[in-house]
Amino acid sequence: MSFSAQLQSISAFCGTSLVADGRCRRGSKRPSSTNSRRRRVTPCVLVVNQAVDVPSTERVVYEVGKLERPKWTGETPLSRLVGALISFKPLFSVLKLGSRQVMIRTAEKNNIPWREKTKEILESEVYKEFEKVQNPSLVYPDYYLNPFHAYDEGNLSWLAAAEAEVASRSVAMRALPNASSYAEATQILYGNWLQTTEQHHQKYSGTLPINDILDVGCSVGVSSKFLADKLPLAKVVGLDLSPYFLAVAQFNEKQREPRKNPIRWLHAKGEDTGLPSKSFDLLSFAFVLHECPNRAIVALMKEAFRLLRSGGTIAIVDTSELPPVLFTLMKSTEPFLDEYFLTDLETTMREAGFINVHTIMTTPRHRTVTGTVPH
Repeated sequence: MSFSAQLQSISAFCGTSLVADGRCRRGSKRPSSTNSRRRRVTPCVLVVNQAVDVPSTERVVYEVGKLERPKWTGETPLSRLVGALISFKPLFSVLKLGSRQVMIRTAEKNNIPWREKTKEILESEVYKEFEKVQNPSLVYPDYYLNPFHAYDEGNLSWLAAAEAEVASRSVAMRALPNASSYAEATQILYGNWLQTTEQHHQKYSGTLPINDILDVGCSVGVSSKFLADKLPLAKVVGLDLSPYFLAVAQFNEKQREPRKNPIRWLHAKGEDTGLPSKSFDLLSFAFVLHECPNRAIVALMKEAFRLLRSGGTIAIVDTSELPPVLFTLMKSTEPFLDEYFLTDLETTMREAGFINVHTIMTTPRHRTVTGTVPH
């Protein structure tokens, strides 16, 4: 794709018109055609049922296989073009704004109350939860202090925390545009992940029950709530580096009916949790690793292996493929996206000690990777 063609595609996605000197003009219309998705195929296929409680007459078929490096990552002409676009500050600002606008536009198009929900959180009593969850002695990893998701403060801000749940709904709708609602899309996204996790655990973990779950990088607790709802007898710990996210998670959880086993929220580093070894049966990472450099991913896998009991299961769900234009927009707000796509996650997990490592597509844009601690 030529430089001008890339600019034209990006500007259409952002709703702006870009010219070579980096200026932008509002009002360009998005073209009617869409980017075709690249498939990474292997000979076998797996059939995954849609999530529980989602009416469906059909089963969803997704392909199995390792994540291949997209042509727009690494030392390739397209990757260098993306890097050049992002390094040009006036254009970077437009890309960052465009990435945010894509999320908000998707939300509003699908009746996700982005502004209403954000205002509701920011005007609530959520601030009282902050000191209850914050570990003031925690030293943040350097990579975590980068701007993320078009927020200058990254994940360490109230606005990021207030918008996190509606952003996750928008992600679900972008991945599953044929879903009847964002509720159904979210159920399918997390339901397929949990079903795949449950099937893996039943197949490889013998009689080990799932009594203790650690959800690493839990954000505002969306994935933690799905885990707790799926396995109500288990004790779930939601761990995150952002006390703002954890404050929202705890506030939201207090608004619902009390659980028999309340979710516990922990402000800590996923690669150095300080938790006892062999203290969990299931450890999850939901949409976490794409925000981490390779060195952090390696450390997270080693810590996960240490924390799981023999026969325990690790379950990861994250981005699997993106059209080049969307990748360019996301890379402007996801500083380690390139490293994520270049990481051989399956090999990294095996090197940490996991066996029975398997990857499947659980939505057209997301993969679930599972593994087992040897007995």
